[in-house]
Parts: sequence; structure tokens; C-alpha cells
Amino acid sequence: MKRAALLMAIFCVSNVLWAQEEKGRVIEEIVARVNNEIITLSDYQKADAALEDETRQDCPGCPAEKYQEMLKTRRANLLRDLIDQSLLAQKGKDLGINVEADVIRRLDELRQQYGWKDMDDMESQLRTQGISLEDYKNQLRNTFLTQEVIRHEVGSHIAVTRDDEEKYYQEHQKDFNRPEHVVLSEFFLSTEKKPESDIPAIEEKAKGYLARIRRGDSFEELARHYSEGSTAKDGGFLGSFERGQLSKEIEETVFKMKRGDVTDVIRTKTGFLILMVMQHYDAGIQPLDKVRNEIDNRITYERTQPELRNYLATLREESYLIVKPGFTDTAAVPGSPIVEVDPAAAPAAKSDKKSKKSKKDAAAAAAKPSASGPSQ
Repeated sequence: MKRAALLMAIFCVSNVLWAQEEKGRVIEEIVARVNNEIITLSDYQKADAALEDETRQDCPGCPAEKYQEMLKTRRANLLRDLIDQSLLAQKGKDLGINVEADVIRRLDELRQQYGWKDMDDMESQLRTQGISLEDYKNQLRNTFLTQEVIRHEVGSHIAVTRDDEEKYYQEHQKDFNRPEHVVLSEFFLSTEKKPESDIPAIEEKAKGYLARIRRGDSFEELARHYSEGSTAKDGGFLGSFERGQLSKEIEETVFKMKRGDVTDVIRTKTGFLILMVMQHYDAGIQPLDKVRNEIDNRITYERTQPELRNYLATLREESYLIVKPGFTDTAAVPGSPIVEVDPAAAPAAKSDKKSKKSKKDAAAAAAKPSASGPSQ
């Protein structure tokens, strides 16, 4: 059986339509099918809408030309990235990776961060922003699954030695010639919209957390669970700052401090702030010991990317993947045909009463005449 005919058989057995219809009215359009999962036009459009903000966050202060080039590249690879995530999340399920504890922990962190009373309150608040709690849970679940698969299947095979770090440092010393700067994390309690009578209690609460930090409690964990700042999800990590980038009062305080030092409770217009100096870099070429972790992360990232693409190519070869004409998977296996199906000629979609396993069995049966088996 030719490959195009094979994909057509899989397509028909699975009762996949490029558009789901209700009494002749198109209610959703399918952009791609990845095994037994679909990527809809709504999924694609939501991901596209988020690209501009994500690119700005990843390239703060970028010249307009560089920003537009990054955005253009990401848009070109948008469907590829959605397919990648689907393949990795499915692989995580196949491997039996359970991330439910991570999902629950993250939801509870968000609930505490935004002051929602319980999960019902959280669901109500998300709904006002047009977000379904169940959809959000699925997004978290897929993100955690993706991260775990990459760590287990790709990252675990990558090792960085001290020799690697020293060699990289010698070859890239100019990258580490920097002005004096500090790396900060924050713990924040808000006083916005609070009556004046509540302010002393909030200040005492902040002092209580400061005492715990100075006794040795993890700043990151306390910030993650109890800080009310936008950085709580990142354990309070605030970023790197040179002189002139902070308020005068804060700059005079933190630039006198060394790594691991913590400020007193600082009163701001919107609340009470505690800062920890995660690192303090003097001006000039930074010593290897201060940038070793950064170098390790750089090398790991550089080595992971090609290995990850190879791994994803293997997943594509082991899967059946159909992309709607007019959309492009930039990581498609060379020679893979695009199957174009006329929805009017395709069999009507039936109620999905079968399990995912039975669908895979049906697809495998359709593919049986081929020696190579289903692949993209």
C-alpha cells in the first residue's frame, strides 16, 4: 500500500473530518491529527495570539528588527511546536509518567498567590477571564509531561564535565565581561485595596516570614507558596540589575550586600518587600566559579536541542500524523505526503464511544498491509 493511501486509510478508519459539523454548520476546524489527538484551529489561534508576549519576555529590550525576526521564525514553527508538545505529552502517558501531584501543587500555588479562597473560587475567577479550569489543568498536565519526557529521554543522556565548563569559559570569556550587577529574588505582601487598619498586621506578617528566612527556611519555597508578587510562581526570582536600574533606596541597600544576604522588610507604595541577593557580580570578567552554573546551563541547552529534534523525528516516524493543507509542520519527516480530504466525501463522524486504545488498534489494522507501518 502506498504511503498516501495508508494515511487515507488511517484517516477514514478514525472518522476524522477537517471540520466538525452540526446541522451543516462548521463548529470547529481541525488543523492536524497526531495519533488519536487533534489540534484545532482554536488551539492554533490561541498559541499564535500568545507568541508576541512570549517573544517580548524572551527578548526584553530587543531592537525592533530582531524582535520581528524572532516572531517570524516562531510563527513559521508554530504548528511544529504544537505537534511536538502533543507527541511528547502522549509519550509521557505511554511511559506511565504521573504528574498529577505537580498539577495540584501548581494550582494550589496559584490559588494562594492570587488569594482565592478555594478551587471553586479559582474556577469562578478563571471563568471571568474566559479560561476553563479543566482546560487549564490539561495545559499544566501536558507541560509537566513534556518536561519530564525531555528530562528522562533526552536530558538524562547529556553530561557536562568540569573540562567542558573550563573550555567553554576560555572560548567565551568576552561573554562574561560585565558591569557590576546583582541578581535578586523577592518576597512580597500586598497592601493594595486594604484598609489602613490592616497595614500593621501585614507588616508583622512580613517580619514573621523574614525571621523564618533568617533562621534558614528556603526563601524560594516561602516565596513560591506565600508571596503575593507576580514572581511567586518562579520562587520569587526577580532578575539581574545593574546600577541605575533600581530605585535609589533599594540600590544603595542591595549593592552593599553579598550573595545570600537578605534585606529588612521594605515598605513600598503597594506593599511590603523582602529582597535576597542571589548573586553579586563585580565589574569586569566574571570568575569561572561565579558563572559555572550559567555555563553548565548553556552547554546543556546547546546539546539538548539537536538531540531533542532527533528524538522528536523518531516519535514522528512511529506515529501517524496528518496536517491539513495550507498548514505546515516544519519538522515533517522528508517525503511525507499531505493528505487532503474533502469533508463532504469523508464518512460522517460518529460518537466517540471507543477508547483511545481501540482507535489505535483500528488504525493499526488499516496499516497492516504496509511493511513499514504507520508513519508521518
